[in-house]
Amino acid sequence: MAGKLLLIAAGGTGGHMFPAQALAEEMVARGWRVKLSTDARGARYAGGYPKAVRVETIASATFARGGPLARMAVPFRIAGGIVAATVRMLRDRPDVVIGFGGYPTIPALSAATILRLPRMIHEQNGVLGRVNRIFAPRVMRVACGTWPTALPEGVEGILTGNPVRAAVLDRAAAPYIAPGDYPMSIVVLGGSQGARILSDVVPAAIAALPEALRDNVRVAHQARPEDHDRVVGAYAAAGIRADVRPFFDDVPARFSEAQLIISRAGASSVADISVIGRPSVLVPFAAAAGDHQSANAHGLVEAEAAILIPESRLDADVLARHVATVLQHPEAAQRMARAALAYGIPDATGRLAALVEALTTKEKT
Repeated sequence: MAGKLLLIAAGGTGGHMFPAQALAEEMVARGWRVKLSTDARGARYAGGYPKAVRVETIASATFARGGPLARMAVPFRIAGGIVAATVRMLRDRPDVVIGFGGYPTIPALSAATILRLPRMIHEQNGVLGRVNRIFAPRVMRVACGTWPTALPEGVEGILTGNPVRAAVLDRAAAPYIAPGDYPMSIVVLGGSQGARILSDVVPAAIAALPEALRDNVRVAHQARPEDHDRVVGAYAAAGIRADVRPFFDDVPARFSEAQLIISRAGASSVADISVIGRPSVLVPFAAAAGDHQSANAHGLVEAEAAILIPESRLDADVLARHVATVLQHPEAAQRMARAALAYGIPDATGRLAALVEALTTKEKT
């Protein structure tokens, strides 16, 4: 007999797709059938999903991109996606539908609402995204990756934490080598698409470190393709060993080897940093909706595991000062690593999977 079916709907960014991947891995291991519903952009992130997961691309759109004509077509594309999702669910009825946010989740969650299927959402950030805010009152469970999460009046959230991929769990609580007079690793991560401001500031900040410290530093820097050459040139001009790439597919390994991480405060990045347990300097994306990246960083900062630098205050001198503070004080860096680990929720995937399974025992409404 075929196993129960979970339909996961996730938008086309790493912030949505990576936690969804973690849940997919867990549910496949528990004997469930799993389908992933996303758009063409999200499908690019599906390469790491278990082979047993069937990926379905569905029409969706966003009002945030394109010209006036493209925006006028958005409702029609979404409506077409809802119809297609409904037909698919009638052919192969999911036992549970879970949305991880982003416009590509609209068709699946709308179809699940129409068909009165058990449904829930998982919000990774400390502030609900636009789509999750719409569906929060219309689902049976709202799982929260960051606590506290700002929720609409009358909606209750359940803290699960943010699921991390198996590759991250394999490095969970990896022993931390405190900074010292030997080669040290700094990982610079600007999210799945890189971050221009980090490419502008970090090389100059590393170059401004005291010479004895700078000579021991090696950098792994994720930069946008259009920034790659100038970032490589900036590090080379300062004599700094640096591996600069548009995307790292081995982030967990690099985190586990790092003495310090400089990163945006995306929910997945914060979760990975805390589960592995590393000191960090977090630079929240200033234009993030509802300033949700600052909310994401709050817990690690309060735990004294991370240093927060708002974009408005980020420059080479400020960053160099904070980097030097961490790398020149090994005992403090060790405390930050322990504090990050204490803040992490390594069993977030199991908590979320338990909520999914509990929904199958609830009456469909």
